[in-house]
Amino acid sequence: MNTERTVLVIAHTGRSAAVESAHLVAERLIGAGLNVRVLDIEADKIGCAGAEVVPEGPAAAAEAELTLVLGGDGTLLRAAELARPAGVPLLGVNLGHVGFLAEAEVEDLASVVDRVLEGRYEVEERMTVEVVVRENGSVVAETWALNEASVEKAERMLEVVVEVDGRPLSRWGCDGVICATPTGSTAYAFSAGGPVVWPEVEALLLVPNSAHALFARPIVVSPRSTLAVEIVPGTSAGVLWCDGRRRFDLPPAGRVEVRRSPTPVRLARLLGAETTGAPFTDRLVAKFGLPVQGWRGRVRP
Repeated sequence: MNTERTVLVIAHTGRSAAVESAHLVAERLIGAGLNVRVLDIEADKIGCAGAEVVPEGPAAAAEAELTLVLGGDGTLLRAAELARPAGVPLLGVNLGHVGFLAEAEVEDLASVVDRVLEGRYEVEERMTVEVVVRENGSVVAETWALNEASVEKAERMLEVVVEVDGRPLSRWGCDGVICATPTGSTAYAFSAGGPVVWPEVEALLLVPNSAHALFARPIVVSPRSTLAVEIVPGTSAGVLWCDGRRRFDLPPAGRVEVRRSPTPVRLARLLGAETTGAPFTDRLVAKFGLPVQGWRGRVRP
């Protein structure tokens, strides 16, 4: 049995701070006796001589203990495409803007590395969704999403009928419809007026985007439900985006089906740090800069 600890390091190579941080992290982990992998498309920029260079693909994270991601949420979503099939947890260090999926900020980097070396982290699972695209009843594409599957207009406004569990719910003229997970509730769905859902809540969200209708409120359904969005025949074509990374054209009469996937994304949560492992409420306050002045907490006798 191979007991060597392996960490895959992924960075936003368009940010110099991320590249420098990745180099430092890789050197520190290697110096502590861990095996470090870097992707072949990033190796030259990260420039760590002792790292194992691996092709970007499904095998990159195989049998690794952890995938350490330096960048923003976009970089973490890219890393999830590699880590999810292998069941390897992701640990994000934010060098972007909001960085809602990240566990720590770049100023905490030394503490992050210490806790990785000590194994002081726990792993939580985040729901993902399976996404199926049909045309004339036939499956033409299959994919998945951690945050959301978003049906959007290509040029002109979409005409769609939305279905829940095989029954029609409503027809809308709209800019799009977002089918999101609780993790995605703070992403695109939030910008479109959807509710924030705590990660522990198992549910699916359906959020219309700029719909011209009296009944066009976001709805929250069972995690066992299947959502479907059909483009009305004879109307404008659309596009499907999954996590803002995977794009599929949708012809008029195209249909998108979204249901819970049995394969989650695993996120590492650090233990024992003052700035990490925070309750989700604290994360909301910190990431969105919410005003909490005047809060006194429970008044003790």
